Parts: sequence; structure tokens; C-alpha cells
Amino acid sequence: MDERIYLDHAAGAPLLPQARTAMERAWALPGNPSSLHTAGREARRLLEESRESVAECLGARPGDVVFTSGGTEANNLILLGAAGARPERPRLVIGGGEHPSIAGIRERLPDRVDVLPLDSTGRLQSEAESVIGAATALVSVLLVNNETGVVQPLDAVEPAARKAGAWLHTDAVQAFGHQPLAFAELGVDALTVTAHKIGGPVGIGALVARRELALAAPGFGGGQERRIRSGTAMVALAAGFAAAARLVVDELASESIRLTQLRKTLADGIVATVPDAGINGQEPVSPAILNVTFRRCRADDLLLLLDAAGIDCSTGSACTAGVHQPSEVLLAMGRSEPDAAGSLRFSLGRGTDAAAIKRLLEVLPESVARARAAFQ
Repeated sequence: MDERIYLDHAAGAPLLPQARTAMERAWALPGNPSSLHTAGREARRLLEESRESVAECLGARPGDVVFTSGGTEANNLILLGAAGARPERPRLVIGGGEHPSIAGIRERLPDRVDVLPLDSTGRLQSEAESVIGAATALVSVLLVNNETGVVQPLDAVEPAARKAGAWLHTDAVQAFGHQPLAFAELGVDALTVTAHKIGGPVGIGALVARRELALAAPGFGGGQERRIRSGTAMVALAAGFAAAARLVVDELASESIRLTQLRKTLADGIVATVPDAGINGQEPVSPAILNVTFRRCRADDLLLLLDAAGIDCSTGSACTAGVHQPSEVLLAMGRSEPDAAGSLRFSLGRGTDAAAIKRLLEVLPESVARARAAFQ
């Protein structure tokens, strides 16, 4: 895979050596962290040290961190947990263009979900007070959109949520590692992060929720994670998560500057060399995500042509990739169906360098031309 160019970090970043090393050490230890014997206590110690490290990286208390199998489960836990814990408040409010693990609540709880609309820039419109009310149990909005990279204005939603007495949650999966996160200062009651987007292992994430939130548990069992989530704790994955989190937080400032410049080079190069291409989403945006509409072609055709040229990218969220359909996020921004079906996401990470951007810009114009020829 060394000769390929990987531009799909928003779907999953390559495992960091530090995370691998931490997991190898943990896997050498026996013991269930719920057991009382020596091996169990050692496993519990490592689990709680990992929890403390992740909490510190997020500006939270260790007791706020509930380990999950990833971002999807964490999002499900807060939505269903709030709905079950606050039956006197039957409404949930979500942002437009949310990740499928949030947007899917409309199918699970039909007629109980209100949506904050997006404007053409991909940002939430200022209609929060007209949507959030006394019947709202929870408001959930992305901090950074996983397809466009647009940073959402939490400060525009938070006052309305507080006034209504609703809990406020943000999916910070795409923000973690690319912008500073201080849970205590964000003005939210809960946030979601996951490990494999930052170079940690697949299979672990976290719901960071204030201890004061009495969430209903959608599942049942031993109640190992604050009685919100049951199941034997994943000690080795937690150790890998903690190691990756520490590295990306320590190097966040320099990496953000580097990726911002690479993203700008790529965006400017596409606009200059590919006719009728448009960048989706306006500042502020994540330095790691660039979403581009290539009009008059199918994104799937272009993706396969780039794949044949040795470049990995995406048509959008990895949770919906593989199904040819227009991007729900771009449709929520008011894009036409053809434009929403002709967009690619390039997501950058630690392995992205100037040579990778140069190579993409070399092969992209011809690939777009071939995709358009196939479309006509």
C-alpha cells in the first residue's frame, strides 16, 4: 500500500505506532477488569489510567468518559438514553446533514424528531429558538460535519437549549485531533469521539457525558460503563485509544497548520485546473476535509478512476458509502440531486504530504474528463 495515496482519513486513519505499542503491552496481560483477583485489578488499573488520559485530552473528568464501541454507539446511547430518561419531554432536535448514527433517529422515533436546517454554506441556520422548546429532551448537532468539514456554531444553539432546559450533545468525532476540545468549556452536556479517526484502533470510542445526566440504558447486562453500557471492558483498545489521543493533542497546533496549508493547495489547484468544479462549505472548516462537486459526472465513476490511479478517497460518509445515492448533507444545503451525486470528499491526515497533493492534482483533470465522458 506504500505506493498508494490515502486521502480518506475521515473514514479511518492508519494506526499510529504508539497506539499499536500500547495495545501490544495490554494484550500481554490476562484478567477481566471486573474481576477482584490480582490480574483483574491490574486490568482495571490500566483501563482507568486510559480513561483518565482520554479525559485529560478532552478537558473532562474521568467519570464523564463512557467507553463505547465507537462513535455510532456513543451517538445512539445519548439519543436513546435521553429519550428514555426524559419521557415528559418527547421531542429530540438534531441538525440537518448529521451523521447517519444521529440522523437515523428519525426512523427509530418517527414523529418525535425536529431538524435544524442548514444554509447553503453548510452551517446551521439561526432558527434554534423556534425549533427547541419545553418539550425538547436533547439537542444534538455535529461540531464538524463529516462530509464537508464545516464547523458548526454551537454558541448559536447553546442559549436556546439552555433556555428550554434541553440537554445539548455534539458529535465531535471529526473535530478531535484537528481543533482544541475542552468539554467543560464547550457548553455541552455530552460529546462523542472515537479512536480510529485519530490513528487509534477500530472498535472503541467514547461518550463523554456529565455525571449528572441520568441516561436510560438502551441495553442491559452488567452495567460496566456507568450503567449506561454493559459488556466486558476493552482494555487493550482503551490503551491504544489513550495513546493516540495523547499524541494528536500534543501535536495538534503544528499538525493543524500543516493540514490547513495542504488543504488550501488542493482546493486552489482543483479550482484552477478542473473546469466546473465547486468547493462545498465555507470557513470555518476543518483543515482535514475538502468536499468538491464535479458537475456533470457521477462521483462513483470518478472515485473508481482515481482508485485505479492509486488514490483513495470517498463519496461521503463511510457509513453510507457503497450505495450510489446523492449526499444527504449536500441536499440539506440546497444542492441539486445531480450536484449532490457528483461530489467527492478528500480527507487529509498525518500521512498526507505535498507529494500526495501534487499527485492528485496531476491525475484529477483527466480523471474528471473521463468520468464526464462516461456520464454523457
